[in-house]
Amino acid sequence: MELAAGGFSEEQFWEACAELQQPALAGADWQLLVETSGISIYRLLDKKTGLYEYKVFGVLEDCSPTLLADVYMDSDYRKQWDQYVKELYEQECNGETVVYWEVKYPFPMSNRDYVYLRQRRDLDIEGRKIHVILARSTSMPQLGERSGVIRVKQYKQSLAIESDGKKGSKVFMYYFDNPGGQIPSWLINWAAKNQSRTKREAQNQRDLIKFSANPNILQ
Repeated sequence: MELAAGGFSEEQFWEACAELQQPALAGADWQLLVETSGISIYRLLDKKTGLYEYKVFGVLEDCSPTLLADVYMDSDYRKQWDQYVKELYEQECNGETVVYWEVKYPFPMSNRDYVYLRQRRDLDIEGRKIHVILARSTSMPQLGERSGVIRVKQYKQSLAIESDGKKGSKVFMYYFDNPGGQIPSWLINWAAKNQSRTKREAQNQRDLIKFSANPNILQ
């Protein structure tokens, strides 16, 4: 499998594009968790960890694909609207751009931090312009573990975005992370499920993405 720059294979970029066109939910026990306002969230139990993987499909109206991808990659802007970010920056390590991200956790739990590779590619597939962003955890000696903070060592995310043919964006996202520490897997899954189960929470997530791409909608 040939690796593209940034440690991701060409196949991984194409797989994200393929899911945007045709969701890959067959052959596994993907469960529909919530479906509302044009967004569908599925989950799949990872038997090794007892945690769930997530896939999200849907359309975000009034958010252009390019703007949405730009905002997603903008670490400095994220620090303005994400209250759970304690520290977030990019650093060159061994010729690669690595992201460091520390997330605030409520007391008495320890904060978590991530060190991960991230790459964006803008593809043209038979006239379809698709933005693909891949991310996965990595280990760099320059960004060692910190005292009092638990390092998340299992993190994967992929995002594919294209025009919905109007003013909005058609979106596919895959997400998995294992926050580690002493938090029971059932509690992590319960929190994740209840965070996205209701229509209200799903709408809140949707509005957050819209706001990050266009803060003027709340003015």
